[in-house]
Amino acid sequence: MTPGHVPLVHLLRGGMVEGVHHGSVVALAPDGSTLFEVGDPDTPMYPRSTAKPLQAVAMARLGLRLDAAGFAIASASHSGESQHLRAAAAVLAGAGIPAEELRNPEDYPFDPIVRDAWIADGRKPDRLAHNCSGKHAAMLVTCRENGWPAESYLDPGHPLQQAIRATVEDLTAQPVARVAVDGCGAPLFAVSLRGLAKAASRIATAAAGTPEFLVAQGIRQHPELVGGSRRDVTALMRAVPGLIAKDGFEAVQLAALPDGTAVAVKIADGGDRARPPVLAAALGLCGVDGGRLEPFSSDTLRVTGALAELRRAA
Repeated sequence: MTPGHVPLVHLLRGGMVEGVHHGSVVALAPDGSTLFEVGDPDTPMYPRSTAKPLQAVAMARLGLRLDAAGFAIASASHSGESQHLRAAAAVLAGAGIPAEELRNPEDYPFDPIVRDAWIADGRKPDRLAHNCSGKHAAMLVTCRENGWPAESYLDPGHPLQQAIRATVEDLTAQPVARVAVDGCGAPLFAVSLRGLAKAASRIATAAAGTPEFLVAQGIRQHPELVGGSRRDVTALMRAVPGLIAKDGFEAVQLAALPDGTAVAVKIADGGDRARPPVLAAALGLCGVDGGRLEPFSSDTLRVTGALAELRRAA
């Protein structure tokens, strides 16, 4: 089924519209009611790496116990900076697991500056440098804790992946619509934007000591590990106190305030440049101070269509 996305962002050049990004947005109040929605927030889509906090909650429910930095890197699509490689390696080292057991692809760091320096130094792609290595490290440790085979941890039928699926369905309050394989090799569970926002709200408001709280605490305490020193998701969490946020490929993002107000965004064409201004506009409509969100807007990318109408009416 083709989602019913709508125009969200106009790319301007010299006062003329040069391009248009379509997409969908939904914002939920702390009680789960809909604050506003634009486009099609209910057709299932692949959340890609935006699902990592949900996957981390599943592993915490299975007994995974890490420090805050460990849960942050388990929830991360990191940039491959030295701090990220150290954090992912520390998760493995805590359980005595060698990096060679990781099943994610070998890769260069995601950050372009770090990647260029890595290549200039003659370094080859590495599993720890892959942006999903923290999640995979946590998956291996969770298998070790539960006595499950490590070599098949990416199989959708593996007990770990079955438990992750069940947690995704619980947090989103909806059944998984379809299963695919993410770019890192892990199973990918299709849900709707509305379900993703519900999950974000539950994680953001979890009581102390719960698995959800452990993940939220890690994300809040270490936003630099969730993204990177030059990533908008990290800058956004530093700008908005208590916010948890996670971005993913194909321009998906979730964000939730400490009171449980939550937003989920999908840009239809996967154009990542449109994602930050749309999310900033949505958070502004949720009451976040505009001054904190200004760095995530753009003079050349103008939020338009139904979302702009909501802003004018607010």
